[in-house]
Amino acid sequence: MSRITEIIESHPNTPDGLHVQTLSDCIVACLECAQACTACADACLGEEDVAHLAQCIRTDLDCADVCTATASILSRSTGGGLATVRAVLRACQAACAQCAADCEAHAQMHEHCRLCAEACRRCEQACADLLAVIG
Repeated sequence: MSRITEIIESHPNTPDGLHVQTLSDCIVACLECAQACTACADACLGEEDVAHLAQCIRTDLDCADVCTATASILSRSTGGGLATVRAVLRACQAACAQCAADCEAHAQMHEHCRLCAEACRRCEQACADLLAVIG
């Protein structure tokens, strides 16, 4: 059991029927994606042809910010407010899809882009999984 799962389960107001593992998995995916995107943007800045990677850097940074915000909101989601949770999950899916597509375009030339795209696709799926269980 992860620390995130333990903390969610220890919350005094955890609603019955909350899919704790799905929620925890999504938080972890968001945090890992944010880290991957931040590191990818930094690695892109270290490449010789930075101008060619400008859009990738922008989407990396946007995705990192959205994933960080999503993880924070999900960490407070045991009290309700599902409309906001659904909206942020959809936004995170969109940011991850765009970032993955941008990084996939560079994946054959840059390993950091390939790894980032994989993290984005995992996060995109984790958001979809959580959306499926919260309705």
